[in-house]
Amino acid sequence: RLHATDVTSSSFRLLWPKLLSQDTGYYSLEYGPRAEPARRRTQQVSGALTSIVLSDLAPETTYEVALIPESNVHYFPPQSTRVTTLPEEISPVQVLISESGPHSFQVSWAPVLDSVASYQVLYGPLPGNSVEVLEVDGRHNSTVVEHLAPNTTYLVTVTAIYRSGKERSLSAKACTQEGESG
Repeated sequence: RLHATDVTSSSFRLLWPKLLSQDTGYYSLEYGPRAEPARRRTQQVSGALTSIVLSDLAPETTYEVALIPESNVHYFPPQSTRVTTLPEEISPVQVLISESGPHSFQVSWAPVLDSVASYQVLYGPLPGNSVEVLEVDGRHNSTVVEHLAPNTTYLVTVTAIYRSGKERSLSAKACTQEGESG
């Protein structure tokens, strides 16, 4: 039976019983997201193989996979299976602080992932224990933090909140400029 192992967020390995040999034919492998039949791909696989790794897949997606033995000796029924890739749980890998002024700065982060429902931006002066929270929609990758004290170092933490409920965070330090004197 056709089945999958080593499933990750972007790949899986397919295994199947040895039905063909190098000489008796090849396999047609068809696969694609169940929800989007138009995106099915077909590839030819040597009859000598009994496994293949499919990669460049979308995370948290159910794939329909069909293996069709194209034999010139016997008829073998197509084998099919469904495989769901794992959710992508990548933390923000970069937090950038820009456009720093006396009372505000911009926080931006990357990458932006479809699997993120929203971001939380926590910020507070160092040293200190007062923390403000900004909620940012998962489609956005930057926000402006305002009403800050001049010439102050802030700790900024960006937390990605995944649709699966998991959270991943990354922190950076930001300094506001000195204010206008007088």
